[in-house]
Amino acid sequence: MDNHSSGLSAVQILKNLPHRFPMLLVDRVLEIEPGKRVVGIKNVSFNEPFFSGHFPGLPVMPGVLIIESMAQVAAIMMLALPNFRNQIPYLAGMDKVRFRKPVVPGDTLRIEAELVKIHRSIGRVTIIAKVEGELIAEAELMFALKNREASTGEEL
Repeated sequence: MDNHSSGLSAVQILKNLPHRFPMLLVDRVLEIEPGKRVVGIKNVSFNEPFFSGHFPGLPVMPGVLIIESMAQVAAIMMLALPNFRNQIPYLAGMDKVRFRKPVVPGDTLRIEAELVKIHRSIGRVTIIAKVEGELIAEAELMFALKNREASTGEEL
């Protein structure tokens, strides 16, 4: 990946993130500057498996999955850096998390993340999610990047 890319397709996302269905929650990356900023989208379909139980008759995307989608977009930005390419991203902390409006079937989440700081393999991003230009959620997320071989059973 170059220093500034216009985006990533769904196939390219699969090559970068270790997540798979039903936990892959990014459909496209619109803009990416590795280690600086990223813009991604999640198309929210009525066919999402979580809608059958959250909530019957009133489908709402769970807040934890909105955060997970945000974290995955941020992880794509970090994994695009050469020194982190074969790492596993772990969500290590959340601060200043706020949900403004519910996300429902038919919505397209536009997720925008900016790197605040990275030290060794621990980083912090500010991140927002919008639907049709309206702020839906915001957070500061902390993540840890670990080698794939050493990523089981270790403390973050």
